[in-house]
Amino acid sequence: GAILLVPLLTLGDMTIAQAAPLGLVSVIAGSVAAGRAQVRDGAVNHRFAVVTELGASSGAIGGVLLAGAISERALTWVLAALAVVAAAGGAIRKGVRWKPDASLGADSVGEQFGTLAGVYRLNDQPVPYRPSRMPLGVALMAVAGVVTGVAGVGGGFLKTPLSSEVMRLPAKVAAATSTFTIGLTASTALLLMALDGRVVASDAALVVLGSVAGGTIGSKLQRYLSPPVVRRVTSLLLVVIALVMVLRA
Repeated sequence: GAILLVPLLTLGDMTIAQAAPLGLVSVIAGSVAAGRAQVRDGAVNHRFAVVTELGASSGAIGGVLLAGAISERALTWVLAALAVVAAAGGAIRKGVRWKPDASLGADSVGEQFGTLAGVYRLNDQPVPYRPSRMPLGVALMAVAGVVTGVAGVGGGFLKTPLSSEVMRLPAKVAAATSTFTIGLTASTALLLMALDGRVVASDAALVVLGSVAGGTIGSKLQRYLSPPVVRRVTSLLLVVIALVMVLRA
């Protein structure tokens, strides 16, 4: 998504400040395109999304306000380092953390009082799960929001491994919920940039077309991938992202 688009745009004549709004537009469009299918499949944990988005959106506001104080070179190296850390977190763990539970009915939502627990389906079997370490996770989501506001990226490359490895969501639920929430985080940051006159409508329209197509295709492919495959693919993409950022620096 935007974590690839923004560096590619800056390889031309654009600065990060100019490319950032277009990156956010692509995030919102891709989130809308992919989110519909993932919500329909029951992979999105809406309660978890609302709680973590409080931190992410707050961070995004701070990131937009701080953007002018950070040099582009410093930002490039920071993003590359974050991508490598996120890739390592997703690649180290093996196997599936949460197992199917045959005692659950087909319509079970897995709710547990006082928690953000839920159920998703893996190979047509219900799999219960329960997030943990939420205070730490929300704080780290605020950091992901700052990255969104500063660099114009969705923060999904941070949100997904944070949800999976820190807060213990299944990989598919983490990816789907992150896709759902990055649009909200990006909208918060984009609104501030639009008020500052940084959004070029003609460029944004072209970005929307490509992002909607890509988001639709990606959401369909995700249905057929196992959690370990999702983690490996995500980690590989993050390594590529880090290399692009380092070469750009």
